[in-house]
Amino acid sequence: MRILVGCEMTYDFTQPTPLIAVLNVHPSRVSDLERPDYLLTEPAVPVQGYRDGFGNWCNRLTAPAGRFTLRTNTVVRDAGQWDPVTPTARETPLDQLPSDALEFLLGSRYCETDKLSNTAWNLFQNTPPGWARVQAICDFVHNHITFGYPFSRPTRTAAEAFEERQGVCRDYAHLALTFCRCMNIPARYCTGYVSDIGLPPPYATQDFAAWIEVFLDGAWHMFDPRNHSPRKGRILIARGRDATDVPLTLTFGISTLVNITVTTEEAPD
Repeated sequence: MRILVGCEMTYDFTQPTPLIAVLNVHPSRVSDLERPDYLLTEPAVPVQGYRDGFGNWCNRLTAPAGRFTLRTNTVVRDAGQWDPVTPTARETPLDQLPSDALEFLLGSRYCETDKLSNTAWNLFQNTPPGWARVQAICDFVHNHITFGYPFSRPTRTAAEAFEERQGVCRDYAHLALTFCRCMNIPARYCTGYVSDIGLPPPYATQDFAAWIEVFLDGAWHMFDPRNHSPRKGRILIARGRDATDVPLTLTFGISTLVNITVTTEEAPD
């Protein structure tokens, strides 16, 4: 399967403003790209690429004053399989976790494990450990939060999402991974492209998506508490502790997002 992915984001800046963009397909999928998904800008400015501490590909640049657009575009070769499900995956005992998974047990900017620990244990301590427990957490979060773009707020934390019971995909991901961490299951935040390929219409407006990965049975496994069903053509852009680590763009100054267009669709052979 060939999947066309890309985005266009247009901003207004009042003055020259440094910016970091995390918009490229994750390095783990680079070999699947039919062409490099270079970050292009209008007007053209120098762009410097680097890898962050989580292995994500990032770009830094300075946007000029006025209207400024970022674009990426590529075709990804994909096996076209549904998201894998592994119900036999077991929890890994804490003393057997690899050292690089331990930071994904800790609280972070949007994931207050200290505030939600008692709630998590009250809700999930009697669920079977392993895959079934993570699925129970995702089931709860999916049913607890009402989705809606008008509910979006960039400062909402997992505890606030739990109390307010509304949000967007990042809020579902933050709450689910916080509950997992509270239950001693390493969990990390992912952002990328999720398609409607293979699903019946009607289709929602395309957008970037957030989901989680949890460490079970010696490997990382994908869960999607927002969409709550397997998808084809899930393409990772970046992963980290929470949305703080993987913002699509981070501007070091005042900016106004004028327009965003996201493309995720099957390309003809």
